[in-house]
Amino acid sequence: MTLEAYIERLAAMSTPERHRFIEEEPLPANVGELLDQAVAEAGDRDAWDFFEGGGRLSYRALRDQVNVTANALLQWGVGKGVRVAVMLPNIPAMPTIWLALARLGAIMVPVNVRYTARELSYVVTDAEAQYLVVHDDYRSLLDRAGGGSEAVPLDADRIACYGADDPSPYRSFTELLKGHGPRLARVCEVNQGDLLNIQYTSGTTGFPKGCMLTHRYWLGSGKVNGLRDGKRFERILAATPFFYLDPQWLLLVAFYQRGTLFVANRQSASRFAGWLREYRINFCLFPEAAYKQPAHERDADTELRRANIYGVRKEIHADLRRRFNAPAMEAFGMTEVGPCLYMPLERTDMIGSGSCGLPAPFRQCRVVDETGSDVAPGEIGELIVRGPGMMSGYYRKPEANRDSHFGEWFRTGDLFRKDVDGFHYIVGRLKDMVRRSSENIAAREVEAVLRGIPEVLEAAIVAVPDEFRGEEVKAYIVLQPGVPAGGLPLERLFSHCEANLATFKVPRYVEFIDALPKTPSEKIAKGPLLAGKGDLRAGSYDRVEQRWR
Repeated sequence: MTLEAYIERLAAMSTPERHRFIEEEPLPANVGELLDQAVAEAGDRDAWDFFEGGGRLSYRALRDQVNVTANALLQWGVGKGVRVAVMLPNIPAMPTIWLALARLGAIMVPVNVRYTARELSYVVTDAEAQYLVVHDDYRSLLDRAGGGSEAVPLDADRIACYGADDPSPYRSFTELLKGHGPRLARVCEVNQGDLLNIQYTSGTTGFPKGCMLTHRYWLGSGKVNGLRDGKRFERILAATPFFYLDPQWLLLVAFYQRGTLFVANRQSASRFAGWLREYRINFCLFPEAAYKQPAHERDADTELRRANIYGVRKEIHADLRRRFNAPAMEAFGMTEVGPCLYMPLERTDMIGSGSCGLPAPFRQCRVVDETGSDVAPGEIGELIVRGPGMMSGYYRKPEANRDSHFGEWFRTGDLFRKDVDGFHYIVGRLKDMVRRSSENIAAREVEAVLRGIPEVLEAAIVAVPDEFRGEEVKAYIVLQPGVPAGGLPLERLFSHCEANLATFKVPRYVEFIDALPKTPSEKIAKGPLLAGKGDLRAGSYDRVEQRWR
């Protein structure tokens, strides 16, 4: 059966029938086999187009480059189960290494390129990474950390620099590739249950936690996102970095669809609509920030067949669809569970409802109280999820694994309500987290960094609503006894944060107060900080506008 006939068959099914078909049809044995299937059917088609300088590659050429990279990694010492941290920007080498590790049954640990030396060292150490590939642009992180308490715990021979003229004392990644051919030197047995990623996500423990994601996780994520609507997606847009979850599963959507992934260097609200037009994109994740850009006379000149939106204000949903000629529908997912909820395209009656939709294939969802018992329709509770192909757990975090489950059900930490028809609506969250643009920021991590300033006694981080970013980070600071007002210069506070936190985690707003409200057990109570306050920015210093509000 041709792909076109296959998609037509899916399109003719009802949503429940399509779910059953996707769940019952066998998945490939591993991610490498999915690539091989795409090569067999569409070898000369473009697999990807890094349109801002990285070039295009056909499926056949991609398979060959993946095998060359796998052979080089093998010779370096990487084999099945070996963990390799990778800190690269959006260049073809990033997904190529991921796919090469998949061939070997090895594990990638993606590292955010905005991390500081402290954060890089934490991820490499926590994941017990045995090798590191780092772009030369970020080599200074290794140099600054070297010999100190934040040193990356790897010998220089286990670190390869990409793009360095002189990588010493480290290896050159380009040199590692030389002399290797496209025929695999060793065929490794890789199964669906084998780990492919330790993917770090911010958590309430104060530091990111590594989610263990198997081949089964990725195969299911690509298939569900790519086929649940019964639509043909020939051209798919990835506008966020590959160290995030989304571009990885978007690449697998392209594999299932034998389509092309168009990859931007980085997200850009001002250029997003132009990309949709220029590359005739069929599927994308549509950021609300793009809607906030000045209208263009060609905004509606798109070929979108679906656009996922996440947390977009329901008041603009209908107008976003109209303005960009976009079949935009809500969805909900997270690193731990993959694709979870989505609104079927045919449910146009739900446009502007604010609902995240129904459970996706392979997922069951419940809304429960603090004991794990179901709440009545319309009542608010925590969303819990189960199903095959979710994360295998947090790496080396037994307490977090215990606390994040009610039996076999994963606790999302997000508050939802479900209506009588089974549609889910996100209400808020139990987690102490700031959601800034596409980033989850753990309050406890930022608070710990602030407490590292000698003049700071206590700190509390809260989320401030923001029209452009969704939320911004605000810090309430209590100074040490004896430190006078103004005794901590703001420039030193922000410099300390910038040296220890990725840029997106640095507080935008700072307010100094005499004391933080506490619970009877002397824990900081953030509720009273927010209660009765209209504008949380009032009384704060705004780092972006460089003024007191």
